[in-house]
Amino acid sequence: MNQDHTNKAPLKNILIVEDDPNNGEFLSLVISQETDYTPFLAINAEEALKVVQKMTPDLFILDYFLPPGINGFELYKQLHTTIGLQDVPTIFLSASTEKDVIKQNNILFLEKPFELDELLKTIDELVRTSSSPRNVSAEG
Repeated sequence: MNQDHTNKAPLKNILIVEDDPNNGEFLSLVISQETDYTPFLAINAEEALKVVQKMTPDLFILDYFLPPGINGFELYKQLHTTIGLQDVPTIFLSASTEKDVIKQNNILFLEKPFELDELLKTIDELVRTSSSPRNVSAEG
């Protein structure tokens, strides 16, 4: 009986914004089963903006292409100009050719398809160091 739950930190929240229901559900499932973090799934920018009115995520995972209208980068800019969300770290997941725009803005980018171990390691690093500067540059 080595389990000591009295000193556990509160669960961290991760907001996943992914328009493909299969990808979104898969990411949510992996995060909930493989980490101590709680995933919240939004299928578009409008839904994501509603979610952050009710809770403050510790990490954003954004797809670049989102329907309709606002793409992931525009959502990123909108979220990071919201009081209380300016320093939330972000990971972009996309197979898009727009990765140069993301990298030029010093935001972490993982290209689809990506290795799950790489994603989980990146999530853990960003959430654990969330008191540090939140934007990270990495090659995908």
